[in-house]
Amino acid sequence: MNRQQLIEQIKKKQSFLCVGLDPEVSKLPDCFMEQPVSEAIFNFNKAIIDATAPYAVAYKPNLAFYERYGIEGLRQLDQTVEYLKVKYPEIFVIADAKRGDIGNTARMYAGAVFDREYAFDAVTVAPYMGEDSVKPFLEYDGHWAIVLALTSNKGSQDFQMIVDQEGHRLFEQVLRKVSSWGTEENLMFVVGATQGSLLEDVRRYAPNHFLLVPGVGAQGGSLQEVAKYGMTKDCGLLVNSSRGILYASKGVDFAQASAEAARALQQQMAELLP
Repeated sequence: MNRQQLIEQIKKKQSFLCVGLDPEVSKLPDCFMEQPVSEAIFNFNKAIIDATAPYAVAYKPNLAFYERYGIEGLRQLDQTVEYLKVKYPEIFVIADAKRGDIGNTARMYAGAVFDREYAFDAVTVAPYMGEDSVKPFLEYDGHWAIVLALTSNKGSQDFQMIVDQEGHRLFEQVLRKVSSWGTEENLMFVVGATQGSLLEDVRRYAPNHFLLVPGVGAQGGSLQEVAKYGMTKDCGLLVNSSRGILYASKGVDFAQASAEAARALQQQMAELLP
């Protein structure tokens, strides 16, 4: 999916919602507890996708939540991506893998998510090892690298806020340097919602790139603040919600509750869009 197609979907649905598909078997609704793990994850994902697709423009499976269950988990990840690609081809699908290696390993990682029948549209990448840890993901036309820039976890302060002799914080150096490796057509950045007004500083270095913004909802990030400081004329945002949508209910009404949670976010987004 290219940039213009993504923008068109945002306008059409009046939404920039990304739903994180991070299933934990122990947290699934009660009706899945009797199903074998080899079936429960995909069946749960399918129900969530069908319930929330009218309100979302993107889905983001976190690979760790599938790798945790071995080959059966990975098989259900493949089923989930195939289901999205076949039934909802207009949806942007992100592999949340946070890859960060170099050389042949980076190329293999890129091939694992992009060089397949039902390929992901994008993958999250850690830039700590420099240009050769990101470039292999930028060599696939129509696909995106989403590079970690400013995250919302407590430990982000350990490195991302270190200031150099010229007064630039490390995350600003990352934004400036990484922006030169790709374009607004194949490169996005991860910026945590709980960083709030720092999004304004992010936009000085990445004025038009799309930002993937986790942390709204369960982690306490403000959607209004994200839009105030991070939105562009083309929206330029994919705001992710995982737990607040996935686990809106543990009862038989779980899908309806997830749909209502997604719809509530979509309505807020519609009011914020330019």
